Amino acid sequence: MLTRINLFAFVLGTGLLQQQAELPSLQWLWLLFLAMVCYGLWRYFQRSSALLVIQRITQWSIFLALGFFWAALNAHWRLADTLPLEWEGKDIQVVGVVASLPQRHTNGIRFKFDVEQVLTENAYVPKHIALSWYSQQPANNSSFLPAVEAAQRWQLTIRVRHPHGNANPHGFDYELWALEHNIRATGYVRLSMSNRLLQPMVYQPQYWIEQVRETIQQRFESHLANKPYSGILKTLATGDQSAIQRDQWEMLIRTGTVHLMAISGLHITLVSGLVFSLLFFLWRSSNYLLLRLPARKAAVMGGLLAALGYVALSGFAIPAQRSFWMLFAVAGALWIGRTISPITVLLWALFLVVLWDPWATQSASFWLSFGAIAIILWVTVGRVNITRGWQQWFRIQWAISLGLVPLLLALFQQVSLVSPLANAIAIPIVSFIVIPLTLLSIIPFFDSILLPLAHEAMSFNMLIMQSFSELPNAVWIQHAPPLWATGVAIAGIFWLLLPGSIGLHLFSGFPARWLGLIALLPLFVIVPSKPADGELWLTVLDVGQGLSVVARTAKHSLLFDTGPGFGETDSGSRIIVPYLRGEGIDQLNRMIISHADTDHSGGTLSVIKVVAVDNVLSSLDQSHPLLQQLSHHARCQAGMMWEWDDVNFEVLHPTHETYDNPAGKTNDRSCVLKITSRHGSVLLPSDIGVKEESALLKHAADKLTANILVAPHHGSNSSSSLAFIQTVKPELTIFPVGYQNRYHHPHQEILQRYQRYGENMPLLRSDTHGAILMHFANQQYTVESWRMLRKSYWQHQ
Repeated sequence: MLTRINLFAFVLGTGLLQQQAELPSLQWLWLLFLAMVCYGLWRYFQRSSALLVIQRITQWSIFLALGFFWAALNAHWRLADTLPLEWEGKDIQVVGVVASLPQRHTNGIRFKFDVEQVLTENAYVPKHIALSWYSQQPANNSSFLPAVEAAQRWQLTIRVRHPHGNANPHGFDYELWALEHNIRATGYVRLSMSNRLLQPMVYQPQYWIEQVRETIQQRFESHLANKPYSGILKTLATGDQSAIQRDQWEMLIRTGTVHLMAISGLHITLVSGLVFSLLFFLWRSSNYLLLRLPARKAAVMGGLLAALGYVALSGFAIPAQRSFWMLFAVAGALWIGRTISPITVLLWALFLVVLWDPWATQSASFWLSFGAIAIILWVTVGRVNITRGWQQWFRIQWAISLGLVPLLLALFQQVSLVSPLANAIAIPIVSFIVIPLTLLSIIPFFDSILLPLAHEAMSFNMLIMQSFSELPNAVWIQHAPPLWATGVAIAGIFWLLLPGSIGLHLFSGFPARWLGLIALLPLFVIVPSKPADGELWLTVLDVGQGLSVVARTAKHSLLFDTGPGFGETDSGSRIIVPYLRGEGIDQLNRMIISHADTDHSGGTLSVIKVVAVDNVLSSLDQSHPLLQQLSHHARCQAGMMWEWDDVNFEVLHPTHETYDNPAGKTNDRSCVLKITSRHGSVLLPSDIGVKEESALLKHAADKLTANILVAPHHGSNSSSSLAFIQTVKPELTIFPVGYQNRYHHPHQEILQRYQRYGENMPLLRSDTHGAILMHFANQQYTVESWRMLRKSYWQHQ
């Protein structure tokens, strides 16, 4: 019989494995097996109660090791299916099945693809990959994109690479996400005459579910064409969160109601409860059925099957899994006629979730989902004089809103202050009106009647949410608290929610509950470290094929370029804003957009939307649309100088003559910035070419010398002349490049040129090292790479 502590130890073991820089050898499994055998023999022959504590510690340690090696075994299995390096970026012909709901975007379509056969001789492709099929221009010059649907079998010519994501502080770990979702390569479909549909429908269970989800979405789209909230209803029916528009996501985040717009535990429990009640009532009305199976058992089975079906529609998301496994534990207890405590149910759900998905502990939804349930149990189970009805419901909502604050600040650095009131309105509308109508609309013939009603109810709800979202200070935004402060705050929350009056009456009930508020203080008062006067902290962010650099002095911050756009999103929202927020930078004293190319300016609007910017320098044309969105803008020009906290900044390029040249390209006008502190200096030349380098050598040669150089134009062979390198005299050079980028930056010839200049000079690349963090202090500078600081076994080097 698995005890609670053993279940928890197993879960802890799976989480411990995810903190490792390297996977342990599976040979250690033999030692674990031997330890288990020895422990079993010891338990059999040694029955002394005096050794009970030692026995329990040993048992707990064994379950910790079991969880650790269960996660390690799964990781070895996943990582074993890898793409050979020699086949990265090469055309490969494959046959396989579209294994997920295709996600359509402005430039094409994305989908998971299960490879069944590799037709290219000697090539190998992992079994599970993710592909993009972009709108292409065939010979007749018309846009071409076939109708790709779930469960179709295709023959395709593809180019793939290892899953590779941007590695930045406070950023999303795409490589971990890909491993958890068993995506072992990513790529795109090549334009080829051999691309063809082989079979319109593959009848296998895993593909059939995806086909059902897509059919539901298509029917919803036909009835809700051009309706603003059709994407939310699709999400509630199928769990496909990509259907929700970006601005709607932002509104839901600001109001703290985003959990209602996905298939969550609340929805699973609601559906299961409704089916249980209906089946229980119908079963009891038939004596024939009652003689063969008790109504409660039949209702339990029906409710559990309904929950399983809804979880399948959600794509087995973690909140849905958690709810299903909790229902599974309760159903099992009811079936065998045993009473099971809620805490045991929660621990069994934890155990089953990580047994199914050993990477679950690395997901934000895991912590928020189980955290919310733990809080509910903490304020309800075992309490006397519990209030009922609406008062109890509001009590639980208040506890959840307060209890999740440490996790929300740690994970997202923001908390919705209007969440309690917004949820008090949204939960009844969504749970008791929108969801029942939406789920009934899944049934053919009901959709034409019920879907418009569901959309009207959702429209009413979103109108209220929008009013909450537009309130000033609707969201508290701050730095990322340290891990220890988060742990102390969580302990403080549970102390604060000990038995007593919920609300402001902290001096009634359990004594000294107010001490829980003191435990929350480190979340807010412990701020990230900052440079001292005269020091310079510089971070070259890993934005892929583009550039973004954050420079910080004691009291000022500067952003040099904003990285590329990524179609429907950009590096501003995905990388720069999370970094600034996590570091506690809520204001930029200056932003420099070096030139108009989208790999340097693509994230600008996302940054200025969230972060206050005092003024902007750029080389943009007066007709550029970005200038309409920028206030306090000036043209960057050679000779501009300023000093912040004993650190000097100077613009070295472009000159008046550069702007006056009508034939000049945008790269020619790139802003070049030199930053100098008493501890060292750095040169940011953006995308200048050899011609601009020569101009700098003529009019600013004495200002070019720098300890660190960010390579011009990402290491293109049109820049980094030998004369320029010899004048700068860099001790370290950084190449901001995207992994397997189509320009092949940095070019091999340029790398060799830098190596010839300084045989032992370090050459760092953002695609290999991730973000580069530099501290100029104490008459020296230190350089660290994010991939080395946060090395993980799943990282692709």
